[in-house]
Amino acid sequence: MRLKVFIMSLFLGSLIVAFTYDEIGIETSVYLTALLLFLFFSFLYSYMNVTVKKGNIRFDYGISYGLAFGLFTGPLGIFIFETIHRFMVYFNRKRTKTDDPDEFLHTFYNIGSFSLRYSIAYFLFVHLAPFFSEIPFGFWLLIILLVITVSLLSDTFLIGVFYLQGGIKSVNEAIDFVKSRNISDMGKEAFSNGLLLMFLQQQQWEMLIGLFVLNYLVSRSFMVKTQGLQHKIERDKFEQMAYTDFLTEVYNRTYMNKKMNELDASGEYLGMVVADIDSFKRINDTYNHTVGDTVIQHFAAKLQSYLTEDDYLFRSGGEEFTIILRDRSYETCVELLKEMQIGVKENIAKAEYEAIIVEITVTSSFGLYYSRAMEENDIKKAYVRADNLLMQSKEYKNKITAENGVVAEKDEVAAAALKY
Repeated sequence: MRLKVFIMSLFLGSLIVAFTYDEIGIETSVYLTALLLFLFFSFLYSYMNVTVKKGNIRFDYGISYGLAFGLFTGPLGIFIFETIHRFMVYFNRKRTKTDDPDEFLHTFYNIGSFSLRYSIAYFLFVHLAPFFSEIPFGFWLLIILLVITVSLLSDTFLIGVFYLQGGIKSVNEAIDFVKSRNISDMGKEAFSNGLLLMFLQQQQWEMLIGLFVLNYLVSRSFMVKTQGLQHKIERDKFEQMAYTDFLTEVYNRTYMNKKMNELDASGEYLGMVVADIDSFKRINDTYNHTVGDTVIQHFAAKLQSYLTEDDYLFRSGGEEFTIILRDRSYETCVELLKEMQIGVKENIAKAEYEAIIVEITVTSSFGLYYSRAMEENDIKKAYVRADNLLMQSKEYKNKITAENGVVAEKDEVAAAALKY
């Protein structure tokens, strides 16, 4: 109820100011020409405003050109303009079913808020213009001052709305809201409105239309680029979700298959590694699956810490992980797995169990198959071979079983499995 009273007070205040100062001060034909042009382009720009919702209140972030119109026509002129413009937006949103439940009330807020602050700017302009005309660049300094003033008034009105609605509860939150205003947008608003006012005063309609069109094209181009970037971010986000294991946040098996297809027949020398946690079932049976999940997360993080940005780590099943090592020799792959093996054992996992923190020491087994990804050497066959080597390691636990497929290919004999 208090919010409605506040909004209607703004509207009635702007109405009283407009009809108290009941003259437009320019020829009717000039006013109507300016009115039609500003209505057309303002309505056109409304499609490019960034809409933000805070609680039940929706407001648009966009550069307004009403300041120039208000300074040219006065309080009554700007009130008529804002009333027509805001109801055009209201009926369009009703037609397209994009309106809020309180869209009608918000329309009165927009009329009152914009009309009142531009009326205040008009009175300041009339009284300060003689002084600023005596100093260099005085006109532009005055316009910048007026934009700052109407911006502060806008923030004050919005803070009042959000306070009554419960969205702003402290002075610090109000200050943060004011600080969120974009300085670049204020600069664009100042110079655009300044030029528009000059064209209005000189009735240079072609220049005025040209400036409107230029701003529209620039804003449209920026909006398209922004939407394109936003769509790319969204696509990347969905792709990341599709290819990421929800528990460990490393790549999942879907991405493993994709990456294997990409690397297949690439000619790269690859170390295909399959690893898992030894005796993992005992951990679940001793504690619970939540503790088991924590151990898996710990294991994945430890493996990842040894890899470079060129390597890949996938969760290929339960407690099993697959690693693709790139740009390494067979010997360096083996040495890296030895470091992983020691690091996993020495780095104790901690998990909460029955309101206490338990420490769990785990070991891991590894199967490594080193080969070159050629047409005759299917990378998925390398994965199967590495998985078989893991099975050999698990017979002993905390072991690495490795095979150099490149040597086997060169010697045309099967390389013997090496135990570490």
